[in-house]
Amino acid sequence: MLSENILSEIQEIVHECGDIILSATDIERKTHQKEGSGNFVTDYDSRVQSVLRKRLLELMPGAVFLGEEDQMDRTDISRGYAFIVDPIDGTANFIRGCKASCVSVALAENGYPVLGVIYNPYQKETYYAQKGKGAYLNGERIYASERTLEEGLILFGTSPYKKELCQKSFEIASRYMARAEDLRRSGSAALDLCMIASGRAEFFFELMLSPWDYAAGALLVEEAGGLTCDLEGRALTYDRKQTVTARGPRVELL
Repeated sequence: MLSENILSEIQEIVHECGDIILSATDIERKTHQKEGSGNFVTDYDSRVQSVLRKRLLELMPGAVFLGEEDQMDRTDISRGYAFIVDPIDGTANFIRGCKASCVSVALAENGYPVLGVIYNPYQKETYYAQKGKGAYLNGERIYASERTLEEGLILFGTSPYKKELCQKSFEIASRYMARAEDLRRSGSAALDLCMIASGRAEFFFELMLSPWDYAAGALLVEEAGGLTCDLEGRALTYDRKQTVTARGPRVELL
């Protein structure tokens, strides 16, 4: 059973990591290429993940830890508790000083998130949710939008590490945009999911995301009364890469 204080303790840890992001200097010189086009990691990603690993596992010594800078096939999250972590979601934004990045931490139980915290240090916005207890932004309850697709904003990611998905991504975006009010592209899937959870936008999709990109955000959307699934309407899983959608309750998949 989770302790009553665990949510606030995780928020405290995540806020400390946000301070690391805000204090970052000379970022481009401390950037390294990973596998895939446009796929970068900075020394700060690694530093934040190290802090998260140490502090979160001190909090729950029996849990396992899955972070973006780990090899996914080495970590089994299907039994017991597991932290699923993106130290800096929106790394390309971070490198360029766009100030649209965040720290994302989910705690999963037997493979599914039961707690999530996403912190945008630039806006001082802390989103958090616990299974069955609602979603919150800086202490205020948040809800997914009741607008229809025709009234809605579309958010999407372009799966930039998989260039072969580029054309399909824009074809889907065009199909939804033909019905919607407008469209946005932020460069952070976790922040996009926060936008859906807080009712600031109505529909989000991306054709290839890893669990650390969406685990915390998907729980936020669901606890805010929104819906998550893949593009075919199947329930999300958290042990592999997949297509992810999130939407308000009055938006239907096309």
